[in-house]
Amino acid sequence: MNTDLTLPTGADGELCELDLGIGGMTCASCVSRVERALKKLPGVASATVNLATETARVQWQAPTQAGATDTDTATMTARIQRAVRDAGYEPRAIEQPDGDTTPRLWGVPHDAWPVLLGMLLSLPLALPMVGDLFNKHWMLPAWAQFVLATPVQFVLGARFYKAGWHALKALTGNMELLVAIGTTAGWALSTWLWWRAEPGEMVHLYYEGSAIVITLVLLGKWLEARAKRQTTEAIRALQALRPDVAHLLPDGIKRTEITDVPVAELLPGDLLQVRPGERFPADALVSEGETQANESMLTGEPMPVHKRPGDSVTGGSLNGEGAVVIEVRAVGAQSVLNRIIALVQDAQATKAPVQRLVDQVAAVFVPVVLVIALVTLLAWLWLGAPPEEALIHAVAVLVIACPCALGLATPAAIMAGTGVAAQHGILIKDAVALEIAHKVSVVAFDKTGTLTRGQPRLLQLLPAPGVDADQALALAAGLQAQSEHPLAHAVVEALKDKPALVALPSSAVRAVPGRGTEGQVEGQPVRVGSLRWMDELGLALGDLAPDATRLQAEGATVSALAWGGRVHALLAFGDEPKAGAAEAIATLHARGLRTVMISGDNRGAAEAMARRLGLRPEQGEVMAEVLPGDKAARVMALKAGDVTVAMVGDGVNDAPALAAADVGMAMGGQGEGGQGGSDVAMHAAGITLMRGDPRLVAAALDISRRTVSKIRQNLFWAFAYNVAGIPLAALGYLSPVVAGAAMALSSVSVLTNALLLKRWKPGA
Repeated sequence: MNTDLTLPTGADGELCELDLGIGGMTCASCVSRVERALKKLPGVASATVNLATETARVQWQAPTQAGATDTDTATMTARIQRAVRDAGYEPRAIEQPDGDTTPRLWGVPHDAWPVLLGMLLSLPLALPMVGDLFNKHWMLPAWAQFVLATPVQFVLGARFYKAGWHALKALTGNMELLVAIGTTAGWALSTWLWWRAEPGEMVHLYYEGSAIVITLVLLGKWLEARAKRQTTEAIRALQALRPDVAHLLPDGIKRTEITDVPVAELLPGDLLQVRPGERFPADALVSEGETQANESMLTGEPMPVHKRPGDSVTGGSLNGEGAVVIEVRAVGAQSVLNRIIALVQDAQATKAPVQRLVDQVAAVFVPVVLVIALVTLLAWLWLGAPPEEALIHAVAVLVIACPCALGLATPAAIMAGTGVAAQHGILIKDAVALEIAHKVSVVAFDKTGTLTRGQPRLLQLLPAPGVDADQALALAAGLQAQSEHPLAHAVVEALKDKPALVALPSSAVRAVPGRGTEGQVEGQPVRVGSLRWMDELGLALGDLAPDATRLQAEGATVSALAWGGRVHALLAFGDEPKAGAAEAIATLHARGLRTVMISGDNRGAAEAMARRLGLRPEQGEVMAEVLPGDKAARVMALKAGDVTVAMVGDGVNDAPALAAADVGMAMGGQGEGGQGGSDVAMHAAGITLMRGDPRLVAAALDISRRTVSKIRQNLFWAFAYNVAGIPLAALGYLSPVVAGAAMALSSVSVLTNALLLKRWKPGA
């Protein structure tokens, strides 16, 4: 568990950033108070506080004067912690959610003991309420009620007085202040009535109300804490993927045998042995052996991926049945797993735009409630009610108005939504991207590598009359076996699909730049190249000319195979749609979204591929012949007219377009079964799709829609609860006990509603 505060550093004039935990926050008013205290510090650029994670993120400008050192950063960090403490809260290190490490006494978590003790002391006070239902009088003597209620009020409830006092000193209010004032009023009223009663007189006391309210509030906060821990399960699951040790191979000098070393000590270049069933300890390349890697926790891809020497593996993925040797490539913060964890934590720490409304309400909520409670007291007294009755109604107003649910509504939903999305290979960079994505009406796709495989394939080989197609393929593959050109690779791969064929041996092979390849095969000169080259050489296509025209019109790249002074075959190359690309387009169309493909191909090729994918060129869903530098301008054009646009690309050459869109989605991996997004993808895009599956686009928009829906539901119920509860309490329809139970239930219900997002699955 990490218990150290990491001091941020930054170059002169750059923003420094610090994340720290904050203890003692309980409601939306606490959040506003801490943020105000932090923003008052000189140099602070922004401060964001999250109630659900009980953390704060502070950014400030690094010193620009000459001689600025790390001491300045340490001083600013100390000031930030002091400001939190002066505001009445406890600055502390952010504990990594690596499992349930709650201390226990006799098998009961320490944080549950105050609740249990409160119940034990409050139960005898509540028995008369139960007895009244059966016409039984189980009222305890006044001294017994005093003995039971006082420890609950001033020992178990001490936290409310402490936090409420800090709020008063800061001239603000919070949940604890409302609870402290309300329950103290009930306890003091009971003590006063008991003190002034005649010996032997039976008076109605209200000790049970104060004790039960404090116990219910403690119970609600404990249930909240348990629910909050569930919202961080996604991060805990990711962190659990990291093994503790790695098997370091001998280097022949210092180590002569395999040594088990902590993963934290690994260095790039280390050679490790990974045994069957173990997790890969770091990002690496396979050096020896073959295996299958299960990357489902990182990419959401359920099928194992075959790994052979030269293939990359991701730290945290599960090794299959093969023992392999790997060479470490990235460790620590540079590893894919750590970057994923950092992205999820960043998303959960950010504040959604809708939260600004909540903050504005919370800033004035508690003072308004105090005024309403005072008005309630005076109104009942004016109407002739006994002082104790008027006071009880005012106490009910104070208890039911606590803005706990209001502060938890948005961050709880964001934490649950981003967490479950990460488990399915969708990394959401921040809450802003999450909130905007549900409004997307146009989805623009880059073609190559996003909707298509990005690797040319030999689609068709058309031989001239009298020429054997298999012989022509074997001849072309022999000539291009040593070439690095993508079209040459496509020919060689096509030959592999026919195990009975063998490439014919070639010699004197020479690449002709911009034209093709020529060499000797079985003693005769053979050429494979563009139709333009054939025309330059005076080699006519003959009967193949109509086929060449047709294939080009369909968008294929056409090459010719020639020997003996004439063209003997045509080779048509083209990209292939990714698996699931057409399904993804159809899903988006079914949801009423417009889709657009942006391609650098000529219009004929682009429209031919678009129709294979289910796009509609006649409705403007194809943008062809677009240069890489012009993609961002095309995205900006799509945004005209207040349209929300999502751009999907590979995150490298599409970075400007991703940044220009309202929501950028960087598709990780090269081709299918990729290793996840590049650094450019993670920085330029608001959402990173960890595997090259276009169907994740619809899934990302869906989880955004569902999360925003949960936020709205939570905010509605949080506001509705207070709007309805305060008048009912003021009119005398709610007792303090019922108000306390309702307050606790509201917070738990908001968290429970948010946790329903954990059941989400793509396509469900």
